[in-house]
Amino acid sequence: MVSGVELFLGGIAVLAILSVVVKARAGVRKARAAAEIARVGTSPVSLVGHVLITAGLIVAAQWSVITYAADNATLLLVVLAVPALFAAYPVTKALTVMQVRPTRSGGGLR
Repeated sequence: MVSGVELFLGGIAVLAILSVVVKARAGVRKARAAAEIARVGTSPVSLVGHVLITAGLIVAAQWSVITYAADNATLLLVVLAVPALFAAYPVTKALTVMQVRPTRSGGGLR
C-alpha cells in the first residue's frame, strides 16, 4: 500500500524531473540560436545561477526520497538514475570523438 508520504515524495520527484526536462528543452532552443548568443554574449553569473538552482531541485528531490521512502527501491532507483542519465548525456557527448577528419594543407577554399 502506498502511503501519502510516498505519493508526495513521488510527486516532488516527478516535478524535479520535469523541471530538468524543461530546462534541457530550453537549452536546446538556446543552442539553436548559438550564433546570436555568441554575438551578444551571456553572463557567466546567470549560467551559474541556473546550474545551482537546477542542482538544488535535484538534490532536494533525492534527499526527500532517500530520507522518507528509503524502503521503496523503485522510487529510489528512479530518483537517482534519471538525473544521472541527464548529467551523463552532455558529458558523454563532449568526450566522444564523432569523426576524425584529415587536415588539409594550404588552408584555401577549393
